[in-house]
Amino acid sequence: MKVAIIHEWITVIAGSESCFKVFTEIYPEADIFVLVSDDKSIKKLGIDPNRVNNSFIQKLPKAKTKWKNYLPLFPFAVEQFDLSEYDLIISSSHAVAKGVITNANQTHICYIYSPIRYAWDLYHQYLKEANLTKGVKAFIAKSILHYIRNWDLGTSNRVDAFIPISKYIEKRVWRTYRRESYKVIYPPVDVDAFTLEKKKEDFYLTASRIVPYKKIDLIVEAFSKIPDKKLVVIGDGPEFKKVKEKAGDNVSVLGYQDFEVLKDHMQRTKAFIFAAEEDFGIIPIEAQACGTPVLAYGKGGSLETVKGKFVDQQLTSDDTGVYFENQTVESILSAINFLEDNYDVFDPEKIRNFALKFDKELFRKNIEDTFNKIIKERRK
Repeated sequence: MKVAIIHEWITVIAGSESCFKVFTEIYPEADIFVLVSDDKSIKKLGIDPNRVNNSFIQKLPKAKTKWKNYLPLFPFAVEQFDLSEYDLIISSSHAVAKGVITNANQTHICYIYSPIRYAWDLYHQYLKEANLTKGVKAFIAKSILHYIRNWDLGTSNRVDAFIPISKYIEKRVWRTYRRESYKVIYPPVDVDAFTLEKKKEDFYLTASRIVPYKKIDLIVEAFSKIPDKKLVVIGDGPEFKKVKEKAGDNVSVLGYQDFEVLKDHMQRTKAFIFAAEEDFGIIPIEAQACGTPVLAYGKGGSLETVKGKFVDQQLTSDDTGVYFENQTVESILSAINFLEDNYDVFDPEKIRNFALKFDKELFRKNIEDTFNKIIKERRK
């Protein structure tokens, strides 16, 4: 069986790359197709560069660092991959990978992180943040995204089986494409890289890339209202300066830190705070792998990656965190107070055990078994 694996780009290593890497390990002889790649990232993933086939975008100016500037070309570029000789096509898709052209004799499985967010769910937010709501540039941007939406919807029938990363994305796949998913399989988390620490210290932690939708500024604002409680912020990004300026004496903004520093803080912190609406969200699971409870925005993937209760509901020792209802300072403060009043309920060992269900080896087995089952069904 000849296999092709499609991934949008290999330029930075993030959550989707950890899934993609597992696919390349399950099928070590598979050919890999990407729009653009970076040699350092390929090496970091431990992939033989001879397996990687790039689109024509690779040869365009500054493509390795400014690949998103070529968004209008993505649909055309992915359709230029000639996959006619392959029996199995696996697309690892959060943009256009699922849009490769296949035929009726092939099996196309799409592991989907989300339909294209800036064309669908985050369309208006993307335009506002890019200052593209009015004017000629805005008209061009809206026209491009309109074209991509139509293309994205039209190419959904090129997929034989969708495997979404969460139930939240399963709903989005149905809403966007009106396609039933085959099965939800959560992404892998390297929980073994984190160790249980039962003894916690009296500070809170948040960590992520500091970009608008992560809402780090809201968390910092909340702690400005409770100067007797300490917060540590780890991460860097375009909103770093804004967050730094809002930080009071009880907030330590450390910027980017290496893994060992992050892990040390995760192990010692009283609770990890996560205010983003994510498709899945790996970092709360990493915190739980340390036996640390999580305060999370009660929407999106957090409802699956944190076993929690909303404020004023009854917490039990099986819970791993607390949800806050709104992305507001008041809602975060309410959740902090609720956690403080009920902190003795949490069991660090049970919190870690919950995180273990996302182990990368379980992901690999689940993915491999599911792929084989789909292939077998398609042969009938």
